[in-house]
Amino acid sequence: MLNMIVTGVDSDQPPVLLAHGLFGSGRNLGGLARRLGETRRVIAVDMRNHGDSFHDTDHSYPALASDLAEVIEAYGGQADVLGHSMGGKAAMMLALTRPELVRRLVVMDIAPFAYGHNQAGHIDAMEATELAELRLRSEADARLAEHVVDAGVRAFLLQSLDLKADPPRWKFNLVALRDQMPLLVGWPEAPRGTFAGPALFLAGETSDYCQAPQREAIHSHFPQAEIRMISGAGHWLHADRPAEVAEAVADFLA
Repeated sequence: MLNMIVTGVDSDQPPVLLAHGLFGSGRNLGGLARRLGETRRVIAVDMRNHGDSFHDTDHSYPALASDLAEVIEAYGGQADVLGHSMGGKAAMMLALTRPELVRRLVVMDIAPFAYGHNQAGHIDAMEATELAELRLRSEADARLAEHVVDAGVRAFLLQSLDLKADPPRWKFNLVALRDQMPLLVGWPEAPRGTFAGPALFLAGETSDYCQAPQREAIHSHFPQAEIRMISGAGHWLHADRPAEVAEAVADFLA
């Protein structure tokens, strides 16, 4: 089963399951977990091939959805499910294939759509970074800076560098993620069904992940979907506008 961070309080509502995006971990959604945990149980997972979860050669969305289903079945059989980016696609796949497990769905800045971008450049950068004899995160940042200019991206990636390992190592299964990258940026031909339950899609105003073609795809699979733009936010809308996103999610799930 996936590695989990379980927080919050017991209530008469089902738990909230949080699924992070590519190159992230369950801790990336900590702000949301704290806000939602004021009134409910919250389960933040490390997706497979990320964080402290298991490694596997299969990183397809049916496989990721199956992992989420296993967690929900272990925690009562139904949950409100929130996913960002890759985690959002996994959450959508779960809702479409196992709708009985999902009470309400929240998807952040992603659609059931095959995108044209590719994230393999970050894998190249991590593989090219010399990790031997690293002791300090500042040292790691300096070495990664030779391959990644953006300080914010470096800080994000370095959250998943295990400096306590000997030698230090990335927690990602980089081989599997590179191999499965076409599946990650794509969207499976099946299923073509719909999820009839309540669904909230939050999109960053400055992100290009939720334009007209993507909104059309959302409504074709999720007829009850509400699509809401978060002003001044990009793809990492929960980091750009944490309070606004947390309140929107809490209101919807309540």
